Amino acid sequence: MKFNDLIVKKNKSATRVGRGISAGKGKTAGRGTKGQKSRAGSSRKPGFEGGQNPLYKRIPKLRGFTPFWNKPVTVTTRQLNSFKGLVDNYTLYRARILNDPSEIARVVLNGEISVKVDVKLQAASPRAIQAIIKSGGTFVKVPRVKAVRTSEEK
Repeated sequence: MKFNDLIVKKNKSATRVGRGISAGKGKTAGRGTKGQKSRAGSSRKPGFEGGQNPLYKRIPKLRGFTPFWNKPVTVTTRQLNSFKGLVDNYTLYRARILNDPSEIARVVLNGEISVKVDVKLQAASPRAIQAIIKSGGTFVKVPRVKAVRTSEEK
């Protein structure tokens, strides 16, 4: 049975609260007697702890804004001179430029490139792409490599 398959009759009538002591929910209308919750229009703010310094104010704060995404690792065209053939995330990981093959790598122009390399990375600046093509290589933008979890991390 599913929730949307249920056949439920509509309530006959809503309970009329606060209509005299003989009316079932009369007099205090089910709110008890006195106190903050019994008053009309009263509601405590989320996180209010009765005047005690609330939890969100007690915990230490960090200055500035911390982005929850990893910035791309910058690879310069000068660094590409030490490679031959294909340059991808795994090649850069083996050369210890990337800490993990799943990191995002971006090529920027810094220095001359004199070697023909086929670059398959996530991003590159337009001038870096021109320099790679000028040296006889190619650049192909590929999606981010998915991280492989080992049995030790599980």
